Amino acid sequence: MGTVEVAVLVAGILLLAGVFAARASERLRVPALLLFLGVGMLAGSEGPGGIAFDSPEVAQAVGTVCLVVILFSGGLDTQWATIRPVLAPGLVLATAGVILTALVLGTAAWLLLGTYTTFELGEGGLSWPEALLLGVIVSSTDAAALFALFKGAGPMPTARIRSVLELESSTNDPVAVILTTVLLGVLTASAGGVGAAALDILVQILVGAVAGVGVGWVGAALVDRLGGAAAGLHPILALAVGFVAFGLTDLIGGNGFLAVYLAGLVLGNRISANRQLVLEVTDAFAWLAQIVMFLVLGLLVFPSELAGVAPVAVALAFVLMFLARPGAVFVCLAPFRFGARPMAYVSWAGLKGAVPIVLATFPATYGLGAAREVFSVVFVIVVVSVLVQGLTLESASRRMGVLEPADQ
Repeated sequence: MGTVEVAVLVAGILLLAGVFAARASERLRVPALLLFLGVGMLAGSEGPGGIAFDSPEVAQAVGTVCLVVILFSGGLDTQWATIRPVLAPGLVLATAGVILTALVLGTAAWLLLGTYTTFELGEGGLSWPEALLLGVIVSSTDAAALFALFKGAGPMPTARIRSVLELESSTNDPVAVILTTVLLGVLTASAGGVGAAALDILVQILVGAVAGVGVGWVGAALVDRLGGAAAGLHPILALAVGFVAFGLTDLIGGNGFLAVYLAGLVLGNRISANRQLVLEVTDAFAWLAQIVMFLVLGLLVFPSELAGVAPVAVALAFVLMFLARPGAVFVCLAPFRFGARPMAYVSWAGLKGAVPIVLATFPATYGLGAAREVFSVVFVIVVVSVLVQGLTLESASRRMGVLEPADQ
C-alpha cells in the first residue's frame, strides 16, 4: 500500500474515531473537544498511534481554516433579532471583558511564572509583557463549545443569557487574536510602540467589521441569484463567501475572524433560497472542522511535557475560573442590570477551547523563546476549564435558577 493510501486510511480512521467521540460526548454529557483532543493524543507520537507530528505552523494553518468554518457557521445560525437586544452587553464582554480577564490572569502568571525556573521566556523568568501574552491567549471563550451546547437537547438557560454568551463567544475570538498578534509583534520587535499597537487594533476591528458586513451583503445577493441552480451549490457558494470574507479582510489589513462571523450573520439573516439546506450543510462542515482541528491539536501535544508545567497551569486555571473571568463579567454586565445569578452563570459558562490552543501555536511561529512551554501551559488550562466548567455547567444552571421556564 502506497503512502497516499495509508494517509487516506489513517485520516478515515481518525474521522471515524472523531464521529464516535462526538456521539459519546452527547451520551456522557462530556464536552466533545475533550474526547477529540484525547483521540489526537492517543494517535500522536507518544500514544499507541505513533503518528509523528511536531509542526506548530501546520497546526496553526489547519486551526485557522477550521476556525473560519466554525465562526461562519455560528454567524449563519444566529438570528439578528435574538442578539440585537443584548448587543451592548455582548460587545462590552467581548472587548473590555477580554482585556480585564487578560490583565488579571497575566498578573497571576507574572507572579507565579516569574520564579518558575523551568519556564524561562526572558532573563530571570517571565516578564510582564510575556505574562500578559499568556493571559491574552486564554482570555476568549469558545464559540464551538457553546454553539454545540446550545444546540443540544439538555436544559437551556434563558434566551437573554444564551444570546449574550453566543454573541460574546463569536466576537471575542477576533479580539484575542488581534491582541495576541500585536503583543507578539511588540515582543519580537516587529511592531512599533504602544501607540502603533493601539492604532493597529482599531484599524483591524473597523476594517474587519466593514468588510465582513459588505461581503456578507454581496454574498447573500449572490446566493439568492442562483435561483433554480442545483440546490447543493447554495451551501458551497455560502461557504465560499465566508472564505472570501476572511482572506480579503486579512489582505487589506482587517481582522478576518471578525469579518467571517459578521459575513455569516448578514448572509444567514438575508438569504431565502434553500436557507435551511445552507444551514444544515455548513453545520456539518463546522462539525468536520471541530473534529479535524482538535485531532491535529491533540497530535501536537506531548503528554510527557505537561507534567512539568501542570502545577502552575492548574493554579492559573483556577485563577481564571474563580477570579479573572468572574471579575470581568461582573464589571462588564453590572451596568446592564443583570442579576447576580445570571452574571455568575455567564462567568461559569466562559469555557475555553479551540482558540486558546490555536493561539498558543503563534509564539513558535514568531520565534519566541519557550514556545513549547507556552503551548503546554495553555493546553492544561483549557483542559482544566473544560473538565471543571463543562461538566458542571448544566447543574450550575439549575442551582443558579437561570433555566428557561420550560426546562425547570
